[in-house]
Amino acid sequence: MPKHYRPAGKKKEGNAAKYVTRSQAVKYLQVSLPVFRKLCILKGVFPREPRKKVKGNHHSYYHMKDIMFLKHEPLLEKLRDIRAYERKVKKAMSKKNRDLAERLLTRKPTYTLDMLIKERYPQFIDALRDLDDCLSMVHLFAALPAVDRAVDGEKIPVDRVHHCRRLSHEWQAYISRTHKLRKTFISVKGIYYQAEVEGQKITWLTPHALQQVLPEVDYRVLLTFLEFYETLLGFVNYKLYHSINVKYPPILDPRLEALAADLYALSRYFDANAQSSSVKAKAITAPDSEQTENQEEGTKLDESELRLAQLQQQLPSNEPSALKRLVEDAATDDEEDAETRECKNLFRDMKFFLSREVPRESLLFIVPAFGGTVSWEGEGAPFEESDQSITHQIVDRPSQGRKFLSREYIQPQWVYDCVNARILLPTERYMVGCVPPPHLSPFVDNEAEGHVPEYAEAIERLKAAERKEVLPLPGLGKEDLDDPQSLLGIIDRAEAIEAAKKKQKMSALERQYHEELKLELQGTQSPTAPAGDIEGKDAEGEIVPNLQQIAEDAANMSKVVMPRKKRKLLEAMEIGKERKRAHVQRLKERKKKIDEAKKSA
Repeated sequence: MPKHYRPAGKKKEGNAAKYVTRSQAVKYLQVSLPVFRKLCILKGVFPREPRKKVKGNHHSYYHMKDIMFLKHEPLLEKLRDIRAYERKVKKAMSKKNRDLAERLLTRKPTYTLDMLIKERYPQFIDALRDLDDCLSMVHLFAALPAVDRAVDGEKIPVDRVHHCRRLSHEWQAYISRTHKLRKTFISVKGIYYQAEVEGQKITWLTPHALQQVLPEVDYRVLLTFLEFYETLLGFVNYKLYHSINVKYPPILDPRLEALAADLYALSRYFDANAQSSSVKAKAITAPDSEQTENQEEGTKLDESELRLAQLQQQLPSNEPSALKRLVEDAATDDEEDAETRECKNLFRDMKFFLSREVPRESLLFIVPAFGGTVSWEGEGAPFEESDQSITHQIVDRPSQGRKFLSREYIQPQWVYDCVNARILLPTERYMVGCVPPPHLSPFVDNEAEGHVPEYAEAIERLKAAERKEVLPLPGLGKEDLDDPQSLLGIIDRAEAIEAAKKKQKMSALERQYHEELKLELQGTQSPTAPAGDIEGKDAEGEIVPNLQQIAEDAANMSKVVMPRKKRKLLEAMEIGKERKRAHVQRLKERKKKIDEAKKSA
């Protein structure tokens, strides 16, 4: 036997030592595969891609440090205890030992995820950054039917659905009351929202209020994610509510909860907290002679808050401004930024009434977030449809029974478009029975896409008119508007376009001169080509260089000296730009055909 012989497989180095497959990890931790999946989801451990897959490409690999991280997790012992407990219950039931089974059912091991939340999110800002998927998942389960339904042997518990609905409404109530909502968009998948909380932009998706069809997926994995997200959102709501001096969790009016008016019930809770905080503030600032009486009143108030649900039933159900008033101690005007003040006053002094066919929950969330007051058709509404102070009624059906001349009847899209544009758009194109204008997404950058829709340009004109600004003509920039001499020289549109063309020609010649200097410094001659290709004549007979050919030659020369990796990356970027230009061209051709069809009709 050679001196340096070592049996194969005794010592591992490199990727073989750093990474293990999923089956190896399950065997090492001595747990079942479902428990391993649940532990990885709760701890935030996911498969990795090693440089060299030792066991083959059909395996999932985990880093050994992550597996050791799971091995020392206290939750692992809890999951093992639960598995042993379930075996004991199953054994007692199989032996028909009911006394033992009943005793075991009262001693079921439980666990909490509080330490995992603190471990994965050391600071509150970290939790806000990772809140997008959390909110989307919670809102998805909140829209599911609240019925125990067996799916692949697993049930979606009713209490989980109700808890998700409660958490989602608590989040929406905070966003609406503090005016943190910034964008919204209706799509086929659902309604997108974007809020800005403590400088972080949070985007989530809520499904449409329709009968949900449950697809064929592994609901055990989804419920594990939901278990973690419920705990995370509960901590976030607790922190946000205490930041505006509101107690958490809120105590809601059971009558309004039964009527599915959770958002309105939360607004009543905010109002009750505002009144209690003002009374406590008066008690603190009162003289010594009156402070004893105020302290007794504060004590009674604390005791009454425990019975807030019963007290709220005594409030009038048609209180007009219940959804509009803010928490008094939440945030003063000095602490609010300019964008929050703008959102707060968009629907100021406007009262909306919702018909039955419109998306009620979405509008109950959006309208108060931008300073408006809203009511609906049904029990528990703050005011009736016959209220003469209503300014807008949102209707989504062409036939309306009785109409009031003192209000405007509009489609729901008007609210969403006004929110995205931050101005009150004209209601003529949103009247009932009319085809509304295109619903533009606020998440798309038109300048980066290279195509600005016609309605987006019209909105920009309206915003500029409201700010009393003058937009530049096509081909000009804002610097031309700032120059008074330029404005005096440009009388009409034709002269403005001609000046822009001359300015573009001068800049092109300047770029050509700089390109020639760059080529001379690099020690190469300027690209030679036939005179007909490099030079041409303009309308005035002047000889001008073919700038496009010069630019292409310079780009080709720079590609030659590039490394292969960078050259391939540049080619991929050019292919992407070409696809974008082709998409823009298709949109222009489609619009042209639509305009021609309208003219012919």
